[in-house]
Amino acid sequence: MQPETTTAWQQPTSELTLDKHVVHVWRAGLVLPENQQALLWRLLTPEEQQRAQRFHFEHHRQRWITARGVLRHLLSIYTHSDPLSITLTFNDYGKPALATPQTTQPLHFNISHSHDYALYAFAYQRELGIDIEQMRPNVEFDALAKHSFSPLEQATFYALPPEQQILGFYQCWTRKEAYIKARGMGLSLPLELFDVTLRPGEPARLLASREDPQEVQRWQLYALQPVPGYAGALFVEQLANTNSQLSCWQWTINTLNLLKY
Repeated sequence: MQPETTTAWQQPTSELTLDKHVVHVWRAGLVLPENQQALLWRLLTPEEQQRAQRFHFEHHRQRWITARGVLRHLLSIYTHSDPLSITLTFNDYGKPALATPQTTQPLHFNISHSHDYALYAFAYQRELGIDIEQMRPNVEFDALAKHSFSPLEQATFYALPPEQQILGFYQCWTRKEAYIKARGMGLSLPLELFDVTLRPGEPARLLASREDPQEVQRWQLYALQPVPGYAGALFVEQLANTNSQLSCWQWTINTLNLLKY
């Protein structure tokens, strides 16, 4: 199955619903005016507020507060519960989950943030993983590709024209990150054990898994275009060989008042 590249970010309405075969992806800017960030600060638990205060740099603290506050707000919508009543748990590799998920229709979610933006993904009854990266040109692409890409991905990357290598690198990077996040295994899953597409213009796909060939059929991969200068990717576990429907939403401070649990 060849998923589409997603570029349309919709403004939500008060009638927002998440159905079984739908995946919601949210984009949020992390740089907010002080009065707006204060609204999100109130959604954090005392432990999260203490963690925020430990950041050495103010801009890191502000972005973390926004990212976690938006997460709590969105989780409150999908779980119909007070943001402060939600308890998060993390597995041994840092993948977040609800500590007390609904028993009939478990909600799965994932989050990624880079520089000024964050992406969030939500779906019922299946695992998912999302990643966003700011495409910085001043990184050592060759060294990182040799360390993180599979032999096939390296060969594909090095064969790209120089003007396509930055995009190709970040498309590969975000897709591999999204996959290991979806699996919930972190870097305990060796990155050379699976291949993803990376050529600009080529459909986003999981090409092979040397760990388990059935993984190719298990997962659906979406290429995301968050904002200019950023790359993104989403892996979603398939339900009964059915393609997921993807809806992409823009979170703003107005969403806080529009959508309430």
